[in-house]
Amino acid sequence: MRILKQLFDNNQDWSERIKSEDPAFFEKLALQQAPEYLWIGCSDSRVPANQLTGLLPGDVFVHRNVANLVMHTDFNCLSVVQYAVEVLKVKHIIICGHYGCGGVKAAMGDAELGLIDNWLASLKDLYQRYRKDLLGIEDEQLREDALCELNVVEQVANLCRTTIVQHAWQRGQELSVHGWVYGIQDGRLHDLDVCVSEQEETPDVYRILQQRILDK
Repeated sequence: MRILKQLFDNNQDWSERIKSEDPAFFEKLALQQAPEYLWIGCSDSRVPANQLTGLLPGDVFVHRNVANLVMHTDFNCLSVVQYAVEVLKVKHIIICGHYGCGGVKAAMGDAELGLIDNWLASLKDLYQRYRKDLLGIEDEQLREDALCELNVVEQVANLCRTTIVQHAWQRGQELSVHGWVYGIQDGRLHDLDVCVSEQEETPDVYRILQQRILDK
């Protein structure tokens, strides 16, 4: 079937519902894009940024990839960040992982999965760095959850070290980077209590949060 009729029907229903609530919504949306938030999340279909935060189209700029990674060699992600920070002037960047992440689970195993192994290399390195501490967590699910949280903290630190974020702070631009985790089992967001708003905060928050996660 070349045309996915159900999706187009759903779109029409959604569009009509939005217009019934606010007749001028799409006209206003077409005039500008001015979100306050950039969301960097996992590609997992169960973690849609707008829906789980209760935000409308236009409220959040979104970048997603497997395991919500921020790498200095990923020009796709960095281009999104630069546009969000320098053009859209977002005030908050949220890096959100999720419990039950397939990428995190894969990074903890030794099975060869193909191309994705290259993408997950940095996450595998993170696991090896904390392997001894993580193996001290007897419950396998709790161990995976801990690496999910450590991964978010790692990506917050990676993002804060980029020239894009560093230059924004040097300009005095209002910008905070947050680390969250989403629980698919209960639909709730969990704040990891890591929020970096200036250059000087990065090392301490990063170090303290990692130790707190492992000491749970």
